Amino acid sequence: MNIVTSSLRGGVPTADIAIATPRGIEGEQIPVIRQYLRIATRWRYVIIGAVGACVLLGLIATLLMTPKYTAETTVEISRESNKVTDFQGVEREASVADQEFYQTQYGLLKSRSLAERVATQLRLVDDPKFFDLFGVSSNDPAFQLVNGRYPANGRAARQRAAGGLLMKQVEISPTRLSRLVDIRFTSPDPDFSARVANAWAEGFIQTNLERKIQATSYGRNLLQRQLAQFKEKLDESQRQLVAYASAQRIINIPGQSSDGRSSSERSIVADDLAALNGSLTQATADRIQAQARFEQSGRGGASPEALRNQAINTLRQKRAELAAEYERLMTQFEPGYPTAVAIKSQINQLDRSIAREESRVSGSLLADYRQAQERERALQRKVEELKTSFLDLRRRSIQYNIFQQEVDTNRALYDGLLQRFKEIGVAGGVGVNNVSVVDAADVPQRPSSPRLLVNLAASLLAGLALGAMAAFALEQIDEAIADPAEVERRLGLPLLGSVPKVESGTPKDALLDRKSDLFDAYLAVQTNLAFTTEHGVPRSFAVTSTRPAEGKSTTALALATTLARAQRRVILVDGDMRSPSIHHLGGVDHDRGLSNFLTGQDELESLTFPMRELGFTAMSAGPIPPNAAELLTGHRLSLLIERLLESYDHVVIDSPPVMGLADAPLIASKVEGVIYAVESHGIRSSMVKTALLRLAGAHARVIGGVLTKFEARKAHYGYGYEYGYGYGRADRKEASRS
Repeated sequence: MNIVTSSLRGGVPTADIAIATPRGIEGEQIPVIRQYLRIATRWRYVIIGAVGACVLLGLIATLLMTPKYTAETTVEISRESNKVTDFQGVEREASVADQEFYQTQYGLLKSRSLAERVATQLRLVDDPKFFDLFGVSSNDPAFQLVNGRYPANGRAARQRAAGGLLMKQVEISPTRLSRLVDIRFTSPDPDFSARVANAWAEGFIQTNLERKIQATSYGRNLLQRQLAQFKEKLDESQRQLVAYASAQRIINIPGQSSDGRSSSERSIVADDLAALNGSLTQATADRIQAQARFEQSGRGGASPEALRNQAINTLRQKRAELAAEYERLMTQFEPGYPTAVAIKSQINQLDRSIAREESRVSGSLLADYRQAQERERALQRKVEELKTSFLDLRRRSIQYNIFQQEVDTNRALYDGLLQRFKEIGVAGGVGVNNVSVVDAADVPQRPSSPRLLVNLAASLLAGLALGAMAAFALEQIDEAIADPAEVERRLGLPLLGSVPKVESGTPKDALLDRKSDLFDAYLAVQTNLAFTTEHGVPRSFAVTSTRPAEGKSTTALALATTLARAQRRVILVDGDMRSPSIHHLGGVDHDRGLSNFLTGQDELESLTFPMRELGFTAMSAGPIPPNAAELLTGHRLSLLIERLLESYDHVVIDSPPVMGLADAPLIASKVEGVIYAVESHGIRSSMVKTALLRLAGAHARVIGGVLTKFEARKAHYGYGYEYGYGYGRADRKEASRS
């Protein structure tokens, strides 16, 4: 048994009381999923109705739809056309920047110009069947048939209209992470759908080629104009160069590299200077060599030339032979020996001959040296003259080089443009396209729409969505108290218990059966009342409600019965003097009762009657007064309660409803506490709050609320209220002890 303490809640002042929470009401917050399930269960018929209506509408709409057929053509769009004239590769690698190119191609596939082109190619502009196929009916004169034909002056308007119709029915669907694009066209005619899909692809390829040809033609024309301009510049710069070279007598000859290719030009002066400078170098070397030979010739026969001279060598050989012969004779004869004298004479003659030959060799070397020296000096003078001429040429060639650079620049630009012009001509003549048809459209055999299962599934989802929204909307605007937990959550009242709805018989009959669910429920309420004050169940309390027929009289009767069966002396006072009901339960009239005491009669015994079946005493409302509120404003009601408490343990007052009457607040201010009856699924929470505010204004102490006529099957979530079982003998014994 859970104990809950309540103070001031929802603007209704209540004392700090302890109540028992019925089984199934959890203290913690309800999970979100359970809340949704509770809403769906409560408004299930609304959801089912919305789903059924939507499915029925979807079925009817599907059956009434005109079947449409979709034809599909698949094309491949490459980043750029295959490179036939470029030897660097055949295909270009893809990059992230290609997305811009492909998005542009998708936009061109959806362009109005392409749609109008297809309409013109298929002769749809002047075809009345085409416009009738799509239900086009217009008061425009362009669509008015004259002798079965459209007028020629409205062709432009019909072309725009035909292009718009085709654009509405075409779908461009790129395949992700590929260069493939699907072109889908939908119409009521399958053959027409296939024709348009294929014509759309062919038209896109043709327009792509035309754009390339137009771009190539424009580029060729532009290059032709630029070539003519640069040709004039090149000719003018060449004329300036030649004129200046002629005026300055600058003569250059084309240079040639080692591999046979022409190189930069060279002037004649530079070539002469280079040649003479080489000759001067050689002459200097020859002069040095001649000088060395001449200087060596001064050492007599030791010079190389003398040693290499054949005549001198022959004379020397002969002299050596004669000298040897003379030496041999000297060993035998005297110097005067005639043979020796003759040999000596020959030797002397040979010496003179050798001296003459050596002198002739020395003279020859001297002549060679002087000749080499003179040649060197002549070459030096010529080189100096050429240097002067070359420097002068350098000064005069500055402007010439400027003209030459201008000629070279113009020639390079001209050659580049000429080469580009040739490449464009070749590429334009090849005509390679970067768009190709992969799969042509076939005539569709089955309609693409309507699709019954898809439409029914969509209708089902729409119905569920509408049903869910309707359920949530109804849940928000519904102020009825459906669950016991809502008594405290919405009203701020401690819940004393929930009472089931009596399906058959009367409440009195149910109370007489101690095994009935109603008796068990009120026994639980009595048990909770035992924890509301320090002395247990309040000695005097009133039972009221917001409006009539909420079960307040049954609650008062049941609490009086359970207290009486707990061996308490109880009196039940019918405080509803406007619509009395307690006397019916006792089988008496209401000629004497509460109104009599309030008007001054002090005899209590004559005003009460026994309820022997239920075990307590009751007091009827008495004669109905003209104004019950005036009777209740006095002190007589407080006096009645004091006198009744002298003889009874508990005084239970069946109070009138709160709304519209002043009786209930007046009675509530005189008793120890008020028990508030709330009808399940029968009263708006806003009305109950207003009534509780009235009681709060009367300074009444509301002990708690009792949820009456509760049906567990209509509750938002499951409860453990199994009356007759959920609260068994243990609860009854506890109630008896209380």
